[in-house]
Amino acid sequence: MIPLPLSALEVAMVQTGTRAADTLRDTTEFARRLDALGYRRLWYAEHHHSPAIGAFPPVVLTAHSAASTASIRLGSGGVLAPNHAPVMLAEQFGTLAALHPDRIDLGIGRGPGTFDEATARALRRGAGPVTDDEYRDDVAETLRLLVDEVALGPLPEPWLLSSSTAGAALAAELGLPMAFAHHIRPDNTRAALARYRAGFAPSRWSERPRVLLCVEVVCAETQEEAERLAGPMDVVKAGLLQGRSDVPFPSPEEASAHPFAPGECQALARFRAHQAHGTADTVVRRLTELAAATDADELMLVTPVYALADRLRSYELVRRHAAPEH
Repeated sequence: MIPLPLSALEVAMVQTGTRAADTLRDTTEFARRLDALGYRRLWYAEHHHSPAIGAFPPVVLTAHSAASTASIRLGSGGVLAPNHAPVMLAEQFGTLAALHPDRIDLGIGRGPGTFDEATARALRRGAGPVTDDEYRDDVAETLRLLVDEVALGPLPEPWLLSSSTAGAALAAELGLPMAFAHHIRPDNTRAALARYRAGFAPSRWSERPRVLLCVEVVCAETQEEAERLAGPMDVVKAGLLQGRSDVPFPSPEEASAHPFAPGECQALARFRAHQAHGTADTVVRRLTELAAATDADELMLVTPVYALADRLRSYELVRRHAAPEH
């Protein structure tokens, strides 16, 4: 049994041979099923101009899913501050929190949400990358506006997303709960969590350091099936290792025929060693180990597999084995 709340991150992978509209349709069923399974939160990531990931605004998916579910918390994981004016973020998520009290999270991140420079500049109306100071000011201004200007009553719960010690330092300075992207930068996890806890300043948002650890999880009835389901995302990751962001999300059958280079196989194996793939017993044991090693307060699972049914089955297996009394 995992002694921590479990949550989920939705990255809305668009299957080869389908339309983004099909993926969008699936997000509703996904939210309803996770609500029924008892997951604590469901967050939506912001992505742009990718053949493998749907460009669905987190605020829109949050609003739709909040209206379609009963109790699960919904929010961004994250909405990317450099792409949005602080006043718009405050108004959007303040409105959502007023409509759905105690169910809305505002997870804020820094990245552009795209590997395409032209798209990144378009999102920022021609501006270049933000500096550390500009990012800090945008996050702080968003929080100020939520309280002082929007002031609709119930507030969203803010989280700062981080994959580095720099992001951890900012979360500590602002006294925010931190969601750490172990599923992206596992080599940074230990140092970032130490930096966050050592520098944390209590605030109106959190009296103590709070860590949500996001882990890639692929769970199936057999180890072989879990490896098969993980294959499509391995192809996408291999493309990223080559500096390519234009790789579609293939089917498991297409992925099984993909010719990985030896260096790619080694890099993917190193990454998987930090995540949780396999049968339910293997995954739950690995998540329990990660929870103990990081002293996390909550685990968030991201499961980028091809078919909705397989993705839901993964979450179902983990939930049932992690909390048998549910």
